[in-house]
Order: sequence, then C-alpha cells, then structure tokens
Amino acid sequence: MRIIKGLLSIAVAVSFSFAADFIIKFSHVVSPNTPKGKAADFFAKRVEELSHGKIKVQVYPNAQLCGDKVVLRKMKFNAVQMAAPSFSKFTGLVPQLALFDLPFLFNDANHLHKVLDSEVGQKLLNLVNKKGYVALAYWDNGFKQLSDSKRALIKPEDAKGLKFRVMSSKVLIEQFKALGAIPVVLPFSEVYSALQQGVVDGQENTISNIYTKKFYEVQKYMTISNHGYLGYMVVISKKFWNKLPNNLKAVIKQAMKEATEKERVWAKELNDSQFAKIKAYAQKSGKLQIIHLTKEQRKAWVKKLRSIYPKFYGMIGKNLIEKAIKAGE
Repeated sequence: MRIIKGLLSIAVAVSFSFAADFIIKFSHVVSPNTPKGKAADFFAKRVEELSHGKIKVQVYPNAQLCGDKVVLRKMKFNAVQMAAPSFSKFTGLVPQLALFDLPFLFNDANHLHKVLDSEVGQKLLNLVNKKGYVALAYWDNGFKQLSDSKRALIKPEDAKGLKFRVMSSKVLIEQFKALGAIPVVLPFSEVYSALQQGVVDGQENTISNIYTKKFYEVQKYMTISNHGYLGYMVVISKKFWNKLPNNLKAVIKQAMKEATEKERVWAKELNDSQFAKIKAYAQKSGKLQIIHLTKEQRKAWVKKLRSIYPKFYGMIGKNLIEKAIKAGE
C-alpha cells in the first residue's frame, strides 16, 4: 500500500511539473487542413516549444467551441483567448477595416502584403487594440473572383442588370451598384442554393470558397478578376494578454510571426492547386468558361470601380486609402 501511495505521489508531482502556467483556447471556424487551420496548429506547437511548456494552446477548429459571430464577445470575458475571424466581423467595431473591401485596391499579393506589413496595416491593428483585444497578425484567404450564369464578364458593362450575392458590406453593395448590377445580401451558407435556383445570377469569392463550396458547378462563367481581398485578423483577449509576463508575450509574438509566414505560403499553394482543379473541371465538362482579363480590360474595371472610393473617405479615411494605393506604385 505504501509503495502504491508513493507511486501515486510521484505521478501527481510529475503531472504538476508538466502543467502549463497558461492555457489558450484558440477558436476558429474552418477545418484543420485549410491554411488557417494548419497555421493555428503550427502556432500552438511553436508556442509550447518556445515557452518550454509554460503555455498550452488548445485549438478548436470547425466552430467546435463557438462561431465567429459570438467569439469576439466571449473573448471580452476571457472565455476564449484567441480567434481569427474574417475582417467583416470587425467592421462594426472598426469601420476603417472596410479598406479591404475596396475593389481593385491591390495590384497583386505583393502589394497586399506590403500594405498589411506597413504603417497602414499597423494602424488598423492598433484601432482593434483599442476595442479590448490585442491584434497579432493578418492571415490570408485570397483574392476574390467573379462568376455568373448569364454572360462572360469581360467589360464592366457586362455586369449591368445581373443580380450578385454580396456579404453585408456598404462597400461591396456600392461596388455592384457602380456596375449597374443588383446586389443581394445573403448568408454564405445560402449562396450555392441561390445560384442553383437562380435567385441570384452570380457571386464574388476566393478560389478556395468557390472550390470547396462547388459554386463553379452552378455557374457558366468565371472571370479571374482578383478585384477584392478576403482575410482574417488573429486576435487575443486583452484580459488574458495583460496577465502574461513580457517574456511569454515575446514567445507568442515570435510564434505568430512564424505561423503568419507559413500561412501565406499555404494559402497561395492551396489557391493554385484548387484553381487547377477548377480548370480541369472546366476543360473536361465544357460547362464553365474561365476568362482571364488582359491588362487593358483590367484597367477598365479598375477605373470604373475605383470611382466609388470618395464615397468612403469619411468612413475609412482618404489618407489611409491613398497610402494603401501608393504602396503598390
């Protein structure tokens, strides 16, 4: 009996010696094999390594813990410590984040990352910090493309009269109005059926979303426009952050820096591989026409849609928009 008690005491002592000083519950809504999911798991591993086990990160994918609609509220009370919601979940708190909804703001991914890593990106992170969170990084989903079932979208005028599903965003609604199209606000979960049943004619989304939700199967045309960006902001609870000693804050920042670099690579790789599968479907089935805009055709779209920018100078800030544009020159 004494031997058993002794062994139990040793086991308890060992378990406590390996117990983390801090637990982070990291909630996100996508599967573990997506760029965001893989980056969250990589971050968790690196934090534990760099902190020598003092911080344990528990990742909850697929909205297992909660959805993006409520996660920010839960973080206020430290019920969840970390999340990576899309920008749209923050615009009610920080309207300036609508900057990323502006059409044709970025020339390419290099231009985008210059802005995210510049004073513009940092200013937006700082604005989120004032709302009870600590914003750590931006993670990529990708650039949006246009698709529809009526006609090839080559010129801006081709969108006139068509009904397009949009997210609930003032900028995106204005974007389609400028094209003479009819914006229809619908939840993401209803997009496939709305396209299939003809409730809307088209939509805009990243390659990742178009592929995984099979939107390409219920559309006849897809224009590779790269006109808008979808991304995520990784945030941590300010209440939790303030409890951490400076050396562990530095660990989280370093692990996040490494995870962000990898997430950008994974996002591009996934975009490329999924686009290859969509192209293979188009070629084999003959049911989808993919349009690549020439430089001149793209210029016409840029000119048409950048005309809406002045309408959002008040909400986003003229200076912020101009700095973002200048970063790509």
